[in-house]
Amino acid sequence: ESGFFIFAGEEPHRNVESYAEAFLDVVAELGVWRVAFLGGVHAPMPYDVDRQVSCTYSHAAMKEELTRYAVRFSNYEGGVTIGTYLVHRAEARGIEVVAFYAMVPSYVFSRSSVHVQRMAMDNDHKAWYDLMRRLNFMFGLGIDLSELKERSDTLISSMNSELDELDTNMPQLKVKAYLEALASEFTEKPFMPLDDLWERELKDLLDDEED
Repeated sequence: ESGFFIFAGEEPHRNVESYAEAFLDVVAELGVWRVAFLGGVHAPMPYDVDRQVSCTYSHAAMKEELTRYAVRFSNYEGGVTIGTYLVHRAEARGIEVVAFYAMVPSYVFSRSSVHVQRMAMDNDHKAWYDLMRRLNFMFGLGIDLSELKERSDTLISSMNSELDELDTNMPQLKVKAYLEALASEFTEKPFMPLDDLWERELKDLLDDEED
């Protein structure tokens, strides 16, 4: 009812220029003031912390606002996704586009092991939750994310069990040492918008009163 549109489409493998122009034509016709693309990138990072989120944007004036979203501004050079390509094409047309990419935990414990080489969170509810919190705040959507939060917590608990079991059954992989090394090099950057901060402070205050 507030004019929020969701677009879902497969990444094109040909005629990318035409695809981009057609998409941006629709954005302009609908009068959309900002477009947000979401994606994920596998990366070695702790699984039980807030996901690191990288960001690209179409206009320099957007940067100051986006610094409040606990993002890392991407300096990646290489092959592009349709999202980053559309960010580039949107600049020339004066359309605000931002792309958020959550880092999804992926581990290679031993390159020589024939049993375990890689573990990744292919359905990372924590990444989805952290991205949706940003969209909720940016567009004032008010979407209830409690179920996604529960799935996120369940996923982390499940990873705890799986990694403990892996460490017990295959100690030669040195799983705990690997994860400890990752954690020591990682700086968590949680997204704490003002409304969430007030909610947390109020809860702490009420808990203190109950005590």
